[in-house]
Amino acid sequence: MHPDLAFAVWSGERQQRIEDVLERTLSLPLPAPATLRAAMRYAVLGGGKRMRPLLVYAAGEFVAADPARVDAPAAAVELLHAYSLVHDDLPCMDNDTLRRGKATCHVAFGEATALLAGDALQALAFGVLAGAPLAEPAAAGALLAAAGGACGMAGGQAIDLASVGKSLALDELEAMHRHKTGALIRASVRLGAACGTALEPGEAAGLDAFAAAAGLAFQVVDDVLDVEGSAATLGKTAGKDAAQDKPTYVTLLGLAEAKRHAEMLRLEARAALAPFGAPARRLLELADWIVLRTH
Repeated sequence: MHPDLAFAVWSGERQQRIEDVLERTLSLPLPAPATLRAAMRYAVLGGGKRMRPLLVYAAGEFVAADPARVDAPAAAVELLHAYSLVHDDLPCMDNDTLRRGKATCHVAFGEATALLAGDALQALAFGVLAGAPLAEPAAAGALLAAAGGACGMAGGQAIDLASVGKSLALDELEAMHRHKTGALIRASVRLGAACGTALEPGEAAGLDAFAAAAGLAFQVVDDVLDVEGSAATLGKTAGKDAAQDKPTYVTLLGLAEAKRHAEMLRLEARAALAPFGAPARRLLELADWIVLRTH
């Protein structure tokens, strides 16, 4: 089923909330160079689904956290995500020219400034998280570092680049995306859950299982939309995976089977949180939204 109107209201409110938090965070003072500040703001503000911050807020609700405690971790994961997009779009990586419906950062500001903007956004993410009112800020920083590092996004991107023109088995493809996409999604859920009451072991395991399934589902749907969508609806270049001869769920499974796989993962994500009832409501709705989205 599609998420209901109440979810649309909740997600809209949280998207506006994180936009306001990011606006304040990116109002950088001098002596930060003006062009660098402009590139950072360009890369982050005014676009994107904000799916990762929504997961942070939803996990915060799971543990009855005050949203004000969740703001900093939500901003940190979006800043880290934005940095990864800026770098992934560079000519030495995916060489893309369109992101979130506008020219990519390196097209708008030049490669050198885009590279520095990504570096600065990554540093800012950790600075924001270090100032968050969390019980264990060092553990939160280590979690975010792992999500972004060689065993997370950076490692997944390296595997992705090395896999161009190759055929991967399903388990190999999933391993790549558990790093490249899934690691930050898992970190988003865990950081949100760190903002409220302590988790029971069963709750922690359920959240991890949810995040693992939701992270893979997000990537499967991305692969489907790369085939079925358009640049106008996606806000980024459509068909680029096929053009670059990258292994995807669609090339491996076929379009119809990839859609079935995404649905299976949605049900798996929902099943992981089914025992927890009302506190898991927003996370469950996000699982639906991830799979049923059109962009």
